Amino acid sequence: MLARQRQALILERIREHGAVRVADLVLELGVSDMTIRRDLEILRAGGLLEKVHGGATAVAGSALFEPGFAAKSSMQQAEKEAIAEAAMSLVEPGIAIGVSAGTTTYAIARRLAEVPGITVVTNSIRVADALTDGGRSDQTVVLTGGVRTPSDALVGPFALQVLENVHLDILFIGVHGMDPRAGFTSPNLLEAETNRAMVESARLLVVVADHTKWRTIGLSSFARLSQADVLITDSGLPADGREVLGAEVRRLVLAQPAMRTPAPDHVATAGADAGGDGAGSTPRSTSSRTAAKLVAGARRSRGDGGRAGGGGNGGSAGSAGDALVPASTGSAEAPGVGERQGVAARDRQ
Repeated sequence: MLARQRQALILERIREHGAVRVADLVLELGVSDMTIRRDLEILRAGGLLEKVHGGATAVAGSALFEPGFAAKSSMQQAEKEAIAEAAMSLVEPGIAIGVSAGTTTYAIARRLAEVPGITVVTNSIRVADALTDGGRSDQTVVLTGGVRTPSDALVGPFALQVLENVHLDILFIGVHGMDPRAGFTSPNLLEAETNRAMVESARLLVVVADHTKWRTIGLSSFARLSQADVLITDSGLPADGREVLGAEVRRLVLAQPAMRTPAPDHVATAGADAGGDGAGSTPRSTSSRTAAKLVAGARRSRGDGGRAGGGGNGGSAGSAGDALVPASTGSAEAPGVGERQGVAARDRQ
């Protein structure tokens, strides 16, 4: 194996696991300890990794670094589970849902596997597998196709062609980072392009991101903070993040991870939205009535019928108890559509 091939493999292992050990690389590559250390030094000099005792790690804070799925899965597990649980309050049977690639969205996908009658469009093989493994015959799963990135997203022209022709009721999208100036970002140019197409295809944009993503910036922006209808993060979000995001997004929800100290009373948490006191140690979903408020509020604030491809009933807004209306259904399957469209029309006047 040539030196460049070894070094490419070393970088791939770091993307997958976040770090590598010299001893493990010696066994895998069948070369000497000195050869591996020389490769690590070359990569360190190029700014591609950081050397540590006995191995190397990813470069902290790099806008280009993209950890692999396995590495990210081990991070902030309690936070991701709490966020996924809170996100499920926005889901109803029979709607069209977009799910981006990522470990937080994968946690959502495992829960979506239990919801009847939904159609899910995703650019993630892992998300598609989680849904098909659920075994429900009344679900439809659409996998976009495309070229796979280190985070297991499918990107490129094939993915874009599919996304340009679908119309989603709701999109759950994960991010590499969120920042006041950069907005929501990805370290991969093609993945950012695919994310933009997913955002444009959805009537309701729900960003899911744990608190460590705050003030992290990836290489490419794909949406402004103000484009998010709902941002679900966790109660570890610092005070400046709560202030900025609370002012930018239409609704900020702080999910309560297990064993974490509760957020202040003035900040919305998943527990508080559920009608409780918000102080429970286990994550709880918002009620269906609260979810309907989020959906209706987002639609009223647009006043133009929703995002691109919203369909004829996309601009509907109704009372707090109204259900989310699937983009693909007509009035026969969505009682009260005409009434909600009338409300939307009055709101625009």
